[in-house]
Amino acid sequence: MSDMQETLLLGSEGIKKTILHGGTGEIPKLITGAKVTFHFRTQLCDDERTVIDDSKVVGTPMEIVIGNMFKLDIWETLLSSMRIGEVAEFWCDTIHTGVYPLVAKSMRRIAEGKDPVDWHIHTCGMANMFAYHSLGYDDLDELMKEPKPLFFVLELLMVQQPSEYNRESWALSDSERLKAVPVLHGQGNKFYKQGRYQEATQKYKEAIICIKNVQTKEKAWEVPWMKLEKMANTLTLNYCQCLLRMEEYYEVIEHTSDIINQHPGAVKAFFLRGKAHVEVWNEAEARQDFTRVLDLDPGMKKAVKKELAVLNMRMEEKNREDKDKYKGMF
Repeated sequence: MSDMQETLLLGSEGIKKTILHGGTGEIPKLITGAKVTFHFRTQLCDDERTVIDDSKVVGTPMEIVIGNMFKLDIWETLLSSMRIGEVAEFWCDTIHTGVYPLVAKSMRRIAEGKDPVDWHIHTCGMANMFAYHSLGYDDLDELMKEPKPLFFVLELLMVQQPSEYNRESWALSDSERLKAVPVLHGQGNKFYKQGRYQEATQKYKEAIICIKNVQTKEKAWEVPWMKLEKMANTLTLNYCQCLLRMEEYYEVIEHTSDIINQHPGAVKAFFLRGKAHVEVWNEAEARQDFTRVLDLDPGMKKAVKKELAVLNMRMEEKNREDKDKYKGMF
């Protein structure tokens, strides 16, 4: 390693840098609000150098805004030593990699199009650390239990100063954020009507992020908070409608149950959860949800009748299939 590289990361214990491919120009200044676009690959320090995550495989580079409480602040340190176009490998000791599994979970869920609440990547989610019993990914659970040193191979693609780019919804001020919500909501609805459900979920998600970011500053259950909560729930239910079309039934059950637990009078949440239960043959749960819908809003009678007809059909199909399956056994 040259002296130049050594000095760049002085003051950071437990980091070793090796430049794999030199970049060009001066080292860009990463001031607060600058947007950094880069590819990353995360590897274990085993003999195989096992790859844990790779943004090139996902196909989209990573973007972070400096100073925006991105949870893996070590990356800001590493990136601030790089030139545009540079590819470098950083060995980072355990003190820097402890939160990696949490960040990786969020990134993976977003890449899979699963997470409407990807705002917790951008807000300080240390409290989340203790809430996860499992991250839903075995390799990350392993790292969570026993943090290890990691290699990060970073390729710096672009640095945009705050004045040069159209800031993301979560980098806006609160009033700008709330203005963005109806716009995003409208775009989501338009995509939904066109049958472009994946794109609709992205818009609803962004709108939810805007609301949640503002909501964290309000006192829970007071009037301003409740107003935001209502907006967020409406968007989450729209998001769930997309998920139904995308056949992500269990996820619909999860999101609608969250809303129902907090707001037991949410008719639409019961209705959508009922529909999801129908699709996965949870007959008793589906009937229970539709009964609840009628209790809360007798005007839904026609819609519920239609759904119960679908349920009966589904159950008959399943019983026939089960019979055929067992016929072969005896």
